[in-house]
Amino acid sequence: MKTWLIVPLGLLAILVLTLFAFQLPVGESLKLLFEGAFADKYGVHRTILKSVPLILIALGIVVAWRAGVFNIGGEGQLLVGVSAGAAVAHIFAGQGWFFQVFILVVCMLAAGAYAGIAAWLYAARGVNVVISTILLNFVAIYLVNYLVRGPLQEPTKAIPQTATLAPAAMFPVLDRQTGLHAGIFVVPIAALLVWLWIQKSPSGFRLRLVGQNPNAARAARIPVTRVSVMALVWSGALCGLAGGIEYLGVSGYLFDKFSPGWGFLGIPVALLGGLNPFGVVLSGLYFGALFAGSRNLEAFGSASSSLVFAMQGAAVLGFVALSEYVRARSIRGAA
Repeated sequence: MKTWLIVPLGLLAILVLTLFAFQLPVGESLKLLFEGAFADKYGVHRTILKSVPLILIALGIVVAWRAGVFNIGGEGQLLVGVSAGAAVAHIFAGQGWFFQVFILVVCMLAAGAYAGIAAWLYAARGVNVVISTILLNFVAIYLVNYLVRGPLQEPTKAIPQTATLAPAAMFPVLDRQTGLHAGIFVVPIAALLVWLWIQKSPSGFRLRLVGQNPNAARAARIPVTRVSVMALVWSGALCGLAGGIEYLGVSGYLFDKFSPGWGFLGIPVALLGGLNPFGVVLSGLYFGALFAGSRNLEAFGSASSSLVFAMQGAAVLGFVALSEYVRARSIRGAA
């Protein structure tokens, strides 16, 4: 069997086995999942919208993890970024493309700076990045709780959220029936730029070398700590971009539970994508389709929406096994 066929067929097999394990009718469930994700423009657009934040956060995870820095703080970085963007929108009631770009830049800068806290703790004090980024997630969550009930709360003070952006301040809507917005075009551009940076630039080569063999990088006089710090900062910036796209394209306001866990879900998306930017796009679409299709499965089938998390976990575990199989197959072929 061709190697490129192994992963999609393996994911399909894992999905079938998961449905079977939960005692769901496999054929009917697969049909409902497909219809909810791809059968019409509503499903396709819903899949795309669900995929956008996952892909952007996964790209951030790729940047950090390829440098050997295990960023687990995408959730907190996204929330801090979108909080900064909402604060700027609260102060400057702008509109148009310049305002939208300004908000996105603010989101990226704030999220990158927040990731920079963990980077500084690692570089200056030797604090484990995994621990610091996990703990900073909780700080960001409670920061949002405070902001939407305090300085950024909407004028009537009746609902814990910020004021809604004016339509002219949000991304142009491509389809009013589905809510598809122009911000989706940021995803392919971001994926291409991250790929070009990691694979084709000198700084990307240094990043990969630090992640693969820090001792060799030191022998080549590459500043390992500096490369790791910058990778973590850029990782946070991409997570902030994800929050900004969702803020300007979908919600239009900041509220409790703004993120349903995108920062954490971005990790399996990155792993399933093989830590490759283009693989992440495909992986994000797969996860987005699971989210979109699960709504249909929940509404017309006998499954709970929580089943999607079981399918995601099974997909990642299965991908690890498939990766090992493909790697062993490649080694045998080379021999």
